[in-house]
Amino acid sequence: MTVASRARHRQDGPDPALARLGAGVLALSLLAAAAALVCWHGAYRSLEVRLAALLIRAVTSSGVHTVPERQTVYFGLGTDYAIGLKITPECTSAFLVVPLLAVAAAMLWLRPRITRRVLIALGIGAAVLVLVNQFRVLTLVGLISNLGRHRGYYLGHTLLGSMVSVFGGAIALVIFVWLATRTPRAARARQAAAALRDPPR
Repeated sequence: MTVASRARHRQDGPDPALARLGAGVLALSLLAAAAALVCWHGAYRSLEVRLAALLIRAVTSSGVHTVPERQTVYFGLGTDYAIGLKITPECTSAFLVVPLLAVAAAMLWLRPRITRRVLIALGIGAAVLVLVNQFRVLTLVGLISNLGRHRGYYLGHTLLGSMVSVFGGAIALVIFVWLATRTPRAARARQAAAALRDPPR
């Protein structure tokens, strides 16, 4: 009974060759996405500026204006601390997402069986990186608004901004690795049941 059940399960499961082919296609797609981010990071930064403007409008009552083609958002319009922030290549989350895409592609290529987990982990990790970068922008806006243009910019960009990026990037990487490599609860339960059924001798 047990042998027949296992054999039937193997026959009904996905074809390993097709699974590896699908994982390979996805891996190449992720590498292509990473290359696209590197080549067209200007367009990505324009999207970041638009998102930053939406968040700044949500937390401030001053005027906000964006110039997406210059990757710049102006805030504090109508106040004494009006300033424009340009998201440069050094400040974008694009180049933090690229290594995550490369690692995910390698994991898909080497372990096609965990494709679903890797893709979910990648989506969550990338979202964390984007949100961390936006939080860095909001921190900078808050410091400039409260401490003035020069002191607020220095503290927000040089000190706190760097700390936010480092810790946020580390958290995103830990979340990605944990979600991609952890054993699902159902699989752990099956392993525990198998160990009880066939204890080592």
